[in-house]
Amino acid sequence: MTHARLGTPKAGGHPHSHRVGPDADVRYLLMALGLISAFMAGEVVAAIASGSLALLADAGHMLTDVGALVAGVWAARLAARPATRTWTFGLKRAEILSATGSGVLLVVVAVVITIEATRRLIGPPPVDGSVVLAVALAGALVNAAATAALARANHRRPSLNVQGALAHVATDLYAFLGTAVAGLVIVLTGWNRADAVASLLVAALMLVAGRKLLAQAGRILLQGAPEELSLDDVRSHLIGLEHVVGVHDLHAWTVTSGQPTLSAHVVVEDHCFASGHAPEILDALQSCLGRHFDVEHATFQLEPASHAAHEHSRHP
Repeated sequence: MTHARLGTPKAGGHPHSHRVGPDADVRYLLMALGLISAFMAGEVVAAIASGSLALLADAGHMLTDVGALVAGVWAARLAARPATRTWTFGLKRAEILSATGSGVLLVVVAVVITIEATRRLIGPPPVDGSVVLAVALAGALVNAAATAALARANHRRPSLNVQGALAHVATDLYAFLGTAVAGLVIVLTGWNRADAVASLLVAALMLVAGRKLLAQAGRILLQGAPEELSLDDVRSHLIGLEHVVGVHDLHAWTVTSGQPTLSAHVVVEDHCFASGHAPEILDALQSCLGRHFDVEHATFQLEPASHAAHEHSRHP
């Protein structure tokens, strides 16, 4: 059995972005956390004073933002820890757990808001539209600043953890813009149901963002093949190498954002082992993946064609 660890970027590409230290993530996450926490406290007071469900919904969403950002900071710090004998990949998947929690929070809060907004559509209470408008515009500015900080972190080091926090804050930004429109409608027309309608739009945005996050995190946690990696293409490239006659037990999964991993049993001509050709084939396999696929870790098991009778795997 011969193994290889692959760390070569594909031709024409750049080094793997996940190698950028997570310290930048933490700095931007803390920046966004400070902005969101300070504004949330003031918004709760304004929501109670104005009787606005839309503002209270936004404040509830901001509370989930705070939770997502705190979890994001925690996960980024865990992900920075080195690998150990127990945690051989380190604690990098803490970022994926954080993203999963963010997705669940978005969905749960969206359901709660939808229930209350529906009730208020039927019997709308009085709402102070001017307060709603003023607070919503201020909230949009705060969330725009927080979104810009998180977007910069995600550009430097794409991470599902940061994307989860970004989904929360960006959704809140759109929600505030919708709430501002609702406040303006109430001021101009007195139609208080606009507040509940804005709340339903907030809930819809949260559901979409939450569903996307859970789908991405679930693919990683359930060890699905990375979306950008075609196993058929990988197999085709490997089989095309000289002396390689087959590839089976080909698996690919993602340890954490931007860290795909691959393993395969590679069948080579029998004489390659007697002639000492195996190391050269291993180099060719590694070079092939490095040229065509952005894979950080790869493990190959080289087998002679005559070994097929001893294989009992059901994997292709």
